[in-house]
Amino acid sequence: MELIEYMIIALKIIVGLSILNVWLLQAHKPTKWRGGNNVESIIKEFEAYGLSKQLCYVVGFLKISFACILIASIKFEYLTLIGSMGLTTLLLGSVIMHLKVKDALYKSFPAALFILMNLVIIFFSL
Repeated sequence: MELIEYMIIALKIIVGLSILNVWLLQAHKPTKWRGGNNVESIIKEFEAYGLSKQLCYVVGFLKISFACILIASIKFEYLTLIGSMGLTTLLLGSVIMHLKVKDALYKSFPAALFILMNLVIIFFSL
């Protein structure tokens, strides 16, 4: 296995586990990265964006699904583009929502970083 293949595996693990952490373990905890002002959960963050609780559940389901697909793509490479492109699309939506509510730029950093990581994964998977 070449170094680049190990790097792609590492990126898949980092992105996949980070998304799962945010949506499963940190979903009801306040962090400095949440959009809006001092919101304590993902649901409140969606409300700060003017989005519904139902949409939060849909986005959460999709992000968790794509993160699991991305991790599974370590073994089943044909899943790579599905997981990585799906997450990239949703993360782009995250950045757009941060900009829409005029959050401090640093709040967009995690989503932007994961977009960059996914673009690397996509580039080396084509």
